[in-house]
Amino acid sequence: MFGRALSSVIWGIVADKYGRKPIIIITLISIIIFNTLFGLSSSYWMALTSRGLLGLMCGILGPIKAYATEVCRKEHGHLGLSLVSSSRGIGLIVGPAIGGYLAQPADKYPSIFSEKSIFGRFPYFLPCLCISLLAIVALLASFWLPETLHKHTQDMVLEDSISVEEGLSGPTAEENSAGCLNLFTNWPLMSAIIVYCIFSLQDVAYAEVFSLWAVSDRKYGGLSFSSQDVGSVLAFSGLFLLVFQILVYPSVAKSVEPITLVRIVAVTTITVFNILMNDAVAQDVRASANGVAVTLMSIFKAIAPAIAGAIFAWAQRRQTASFLPGDHLVFFMLNVFTVIGLVSTFRPFYARRSTKH
Repeated sequence: MFGRALSSVIWGIVADKYGRKPIIIITLISIIIFNTLFGLSSSYWMALTSRGLLGLMCGILGPIKAYATEVCRKEHGHLGLSLVSSSRGIGLIVGPAIGGYLAQPADKYPSIFSEKSIFGRFPYFLPCLCISLLAIVALLASFWLPETLHKHTQDMVLEDSISVEEGLSGPTAEENSAGCLNLFTNWPLMSAIIVYCIFSLQDVAYAEVFSLWAVSDRKYGGLSFSSQDVGSVLAFSGLFLLVFQILVYPSVAKSVEPITLVRIVAVTTITVFNILMNDAVAQDVRASANGVAVTLMSIFKAIAPAIAGAIFAWAQRRQTASFLPGDHLVFFMLNVFTVIGLVSTFRPFYARRSTKH
């Protein structure tokens, strides 16, 4: 997270200047190299360094959201962004399976993997190798991706003329020339990013707390789940997210405004934040805007586990309290973050790009 926070804005600027496709390719190559090295780590510092470098070189998160909007026709933009969010659902399904079944293979499958083999000496190399192989397949496929940075030049001219006829203000020449340096003064963008960060913090904190709570003993208010049980729950939630993003969300988004969706379904609207941020800027700084969002979001996600751990530890000491005992306090605090994010979607905090009448 820290490495990603340092480099996301830079990757966004590069993507706006040289295109989205090169950043996608560079990121996939980095995943192949540094993820493999992480699986071969023989010390804490080697593991930390490989993950840090992977974060620094992971420039795909901002540009891919811009790419998803640009590669689709305007009427299919919501579907494109929902597919990006659905990839997280796929990860929640496939990730626990890869980690749960392939980690420590010499212990789980001694008849296949010897303790003296590379998989015995590096017990987490096999799942990392599997991920790297998937990244190789994605890398080969990415060479056939079309570049979208300058694809919509004619479409933008047409859309601008339509916007004038309808009385809506599109991105002005001043906005385009200002570039990424003025992104931080673009309050419609920054307000959407801040709300996005609040919900990202709540999302990560919930995932962290749920895992701790699920494996805790019942006498401490937990569920006494095994690690495989937790993986199964996360996989099921990922499957539900995948179905929702692909089958339900695109239809709903056609008839309901994004900001209204945020208010209705509060914590399940990460896709909508991407739409709000992309709509707040012109195409030529869209990747930079998403880079800023990823940087700030990564900072919030980096501190979320510490906040969640502190709240959980505090709750464990309050098992016999008369008000919000134990796990009641944990989920109450998580709901507080949700309420803060929900309140932030209203004026005067949240602002839309101005329109002409």
